[in-house]
Amino acid sequence: MATNDTLAIALSTMLNAQETGKNTCVVKPVSKITLAVLHIMKEQGYIGDYTILEDGKGGNIQVNLTGAINKCGVIKPRFSVTKQEFDKFEKRFLPAKDFGLMIITTPQGIMTQTEAREKGVGGKLLAYVY
Repeated sequence: MATNDTLAIALSTMLNAQETGKNTCVVKPVSKITLAVLHIMKEQGYIGDYTILEDGKGGNIQVNLTGAINKCGVIKPRFSVTKQEFDKFEKRFLPAKDFGLMIITTPQGIMTQTEAREKGVGGKLLAYVY
């Protein structure tokens, strides 16, 4: 199976598993971006703990689902966003003000839109979750 966007596959796997009522799901393959997004989702309370399982073929991540995800997905194309434009994209991808989060890759690392706004940096939009 040729995978082009590992983050998109990971997010859709988690969303599908949660919608079918599962408590855990296995995301594969492992990538640094996927791990960074999972870390943010765990910090914000959208998922439980996750563990990396080595299988010799790129690895798997077992994710414990808490039932907190209503919708999540990647943002394609990866729009460049300045610190002044966050509101415009929040209106486009999130259902209400201060509900959900957008995950952004910046020169200072991967973070949520609120962290990026506080630090005064822009970047490229990666994903959304609410």
